[in-house]
Amino acid sequence: MTDSAPASGGPAAWLTLPEVAERLELPVNKVNQMVRDHALLAVRRDGALRVPAELVVNRTVLKHLPGVLTLLHDAGYNDEEALRWLYEPDDTLPGMPADALSTGRATEVKRRAQALGF
Repeated sequence: MTDSAPASGGPAAWLTLPEVAERLELPVNKVNQMVRDHALLAVRRDGALRVPAELVVNRTVLKHLPGVLTLLHDAGYNDEEALRWLYEPDDTLPGMPADALSTGRATEVKRRAQALGF
């Protein structure tokens, strides 16, 4: 369940897709579809797709994550780049965008992600 985090910080823990499915009480194929639809971020670690654990809380995906992922992908980011962006510390936020999504600063995170496309 764990893997080394990116140098900029990164996820504290990782979940495999079956673990996400269990947490969300969904079939694994539905979780795979969420990843394909950019409603959930998964990257390959140790040969398997893994999801940052803090993006899946209280049996749900963080509310604003799908919108932010869509904005990042529209700006040309791939999944690895989106992961780096979410976990890159930003002193003006303050903190990491991933943390801000769960602390009521999602509007600011979405605004910054949208600005990347221009």
